[in-house]
Amino acid sequence: MRKIFSFIAASALVAGMLTSCQGVQPNTLTEAEKAEGWQLLFDGQTLDGWRSYNRDTLAGGWHVVDGCIQASGEGSDGHGYIVTDKKFANFELVWDWKLTNGGNSGMLYHVVERPQFSVPYVTAPEYQLIDVEGWEQKNAPAKLEDWQKIGVDYAMHLPDYSKMHINPVGEWNSSKIVFDNGHVEHWLNGEKIVEFEAWTDDWFVRKASGKWTMAPEYGLCNTGLLCLQDHGDPASFRNIKIKELPAKERPAVAMFNGKDLAGWDTFGNIKASVDGEGNLVVENGDEKTEACIATRNYLYDFDFSVDVKSEGEDCAPLWFHAFVPKKGKEWGEIAGWKFEIPEDKLSLLKKDDWNTFRITVKEGKVNTFVNGEAVAEFTDEALNTVPGRILMQVKEGAETKMLYKNFKIANI
Repeated sequence: MRKIFSFIAASALVAGMLTSCQGVQPNTLTEAEKAEGWQLLFDGQTLDGWRSYNRDTLAGGWHVVDGCIQASGEGSDGHGYIVTDKKFANFELVWDWKLTNGGNSGMLYHVVERPQFSVPYVTAPEYQLIDVEGWEQKNAPAKLEDWQKIGVDYAMHLPDYSKMHINPVGEWNSSKIVFDNGHVEHWLNGEKIVEFEAWTDDWFVRKASGKWTMAPEYGLCNTGLLCLQDHGDPASFRNIKIKELPAKERPAVAMFNGKDLAGWDTFGNIKASVDGEGNLVVENGDEKTEACIATRNYLYDFDFSVDVKSEGEDCAPLWFHAFVPKKGKEWGEIAGWKFEIPEDKLSLLKKDDWNTFRITVKEGKVNTFVNGEAVAEFTDEALNTVPGRILMQVKEGAETKMLYKNFKIANI
């Protein structure tokens, strides 16, 4: 009889998560935490400061019950994400969480919002939260891959399982993410379980060899929103606190080394190489379809210049703050801002010779130059919130051969 009663009590606890978060409401800061710069991201009473991904308002499925944020389980892979109003770059983030049987959720950071991205996880790293045993029982005979399990840097880095202690379903656990200028740590119930460096050669190899091969913009942004996930199972969160860390000056990295394509990504059917004189050569592929080559890193405010020469039938557009929504045979249209020369300035171009293109971007204001002469000026506030790549495109059906050299960039 005692065993039967224990089973019923445990089942009632799990079911009760939809209507009540047991225990105290800890969503407060101590005086010491305030002095250290900690901020509360949840006040224990409202969802102020949170909204649905790519929306100005909060959609259904998320509620505040007894001092915790509850995901009702109405979400799915395609919807059910809430994000902070505020963006964060470098930080220490802590939160408490508990799941229902088989529950699946997560905390994402550096989330980028753009209409071309229907879900946040194609842009942002995720600390995975999942009841592995319960999920596999509910979805038998399916099994989770290691990169899908609790505590992982999703589809990228695995935890040290020897240090993992997870409280049972229905009980609170505590997690922490540290992102310090590319140094990343995951903590679970007081133990560090994951540690890695973002944007290293190893990081890019991992990104290119797994789930993110079809998500070229994954993880490139070094600032963004925080995000909680409703993945079709009830989940609860509380005590969400963040302390911002100072930015450090990162060493300058050459855009192009004159030897190979290190630091560049190609998309679509394109030929890209380095010739004997150290020029970057970009040509149509055999299919003569639209394609591009782009810096693998995002850029913000900058002063950028490059020497360009066309040896084909048509010139190739140059983009900035650009991104590519999907990688593959049908990788989608380029989005961003294009370097364009007004018709009344075309006389500045030297035919069959090198031309110097220059772009400056500062706090939403753009100035462009050709061979030292100003050609365009405009302001777009979206540039303050949307970083991106430098990108060179080849057009569909054109015989394009472009040469590039003397890449120069400086932060401004």
